[in-house]
Amino acid sequence: MARVTAKAQAIDDLRIAEYPGSFGIDAPEQLRQRIAQSLAPQIIERLRSHPISAAQRPTAALRPDRVVFSGNHWEINRHYAQQDWTDGLAIVPPTTERVEHFMKFVEHAPDEEVAILPPAQRRAVPWTIAVNAVMAGCEPWHMPILMAAVKALADHRFNIGNMGSTSALLPFVLLNGLLVKELGFESRAQLMSRGANPVIGRALGLIFKNIAGFISGQNYMGTFGYPLVFTLAEDEDGSPWESFAVEQGFPAETSTVTLGVTNNWGPAPSPTSTVERSGAQVTLDVICRELVKKKRAYTFPGSGEHAEKAMITVLLTATLAQSLHTAGYTKQAVKQYLWENTRISLREFEWITRYTTAKERSSPREKAAAGVFSPEYAGAPDDLVRLLAGPEILHIIVCGDPHRNRLMTLEGGHAEPTTKRIELPPDWRTLVEHAKANYR
Repeated sequence: MARVTAKAQAIDDLRIAEYPGSFGIDAPEQLRQRIAQSLAPQIIERLRSHPISAAQRPTAALRPDRVVFSGNHWEINRHYAQQDWTDGLAIVPPTTERVEHFMKFVEHAPDEEVAILPPAQRRAVPWTIAVNAVMAGCEPWHMPILMAAVKALADHRFNIGNMGSTSALLPFVLLNGLLVKELGFESRAQLMSRGANPVIGRALGLIFKNIAGFISGQNYMGTFGYPLVFTLAEDEDGSPWESFAVEQGFPAETSTVTLGVTNNWGPAPSPTSTVERSGAQVTLDVICRELVKKKRAYTFPGSGEHAEKAMITVLLTATLAQSLHTAGYTKQAVKQYLWENTRISLREFEWITRYTTAKERSSPREKAAAGVFSPEYAGAPDDLVRLLAGPEILHIIVCGDPHRNRLMTLEGGHAEPTTKRIELPPDWRTLVEHAKANYR
């Protein structure tokens, strides 16, 4: 992984010293012994060797007409798989004719730079974005969505450089606005598996691999691997609240794409009202209970420049959102409640930070003294402290089967949700009709 990261920074002769064990498992005495006997001598030897140089890598000119392989459908798929250009599933061969259909939906030259994507530091240009979109099974009119998504990938808030973590951070897509209905995206029952949703996620995953350069086993190091990137669309008609895009400052009629990250998918508990507790109250309490179970809980209280970023996405069906709205809760009020009431004992929190993450060697009390955690983290072991740094790390999306009372909480690290406007060409509807009639 170090070599891949160095290559991304144009360092071609990196000297590497390798620790012969596992930082997260080795006992302190074993750490000291292995550092002294193996790691330190390697570092000294590498430093004594000739210095590292930064090499300027030539940039190959894009040739849209270049044919990389010719063959039938199965031969093309086999070749692309052998080159590790796929996600392991069959692709649609990206012929020049197919890619040119996609190019009609952008007002840019084929080789015009849209973004530079780490870690490979490759230029994402309309032509290569379209190639990956064709491979994923997208339609030509999906191109403006993917152009906006690539811009979000390159945004510093998304922090793409940290996506290779062994904790398996997975990007996901959220769509808002008029295009959701117009282009057949699902926002309700089984949304991530239906409509046009799967191909958008798949295309982003291929872009993540083939342009950004995240390669499993090299620099995309999720311990158990990754599911496919998924796409959500907000159920704006079923929601009693403003949409996620409106929360980000966009007009309600604007179509947007948002990128987020998560370490998990599921479970999906179903809050149920009882004689003594309303459905709204149970929903809030279930979310609080779900959040304290999260693997990244040790990052949730942190704030300021020295804290690791965290984002929590709460998916609510319209049924649950309506019950909260009826009980008088706005989105902001829900977030405020969760911030104030998601609590954990300091004893339990310290156990989590001490035994479930190798890098957390500072105690909660020390982090409180440094201003990374709030002062309450300097309390007694049995004190119940707020787990979340503030309401701002919570993001609520209304989606899923509106006839079910289910919710899901997604946790992610290192990134913030990043939203971009989807820019449509002036002759949008004419282009869509033409593509529907002619794209094969």
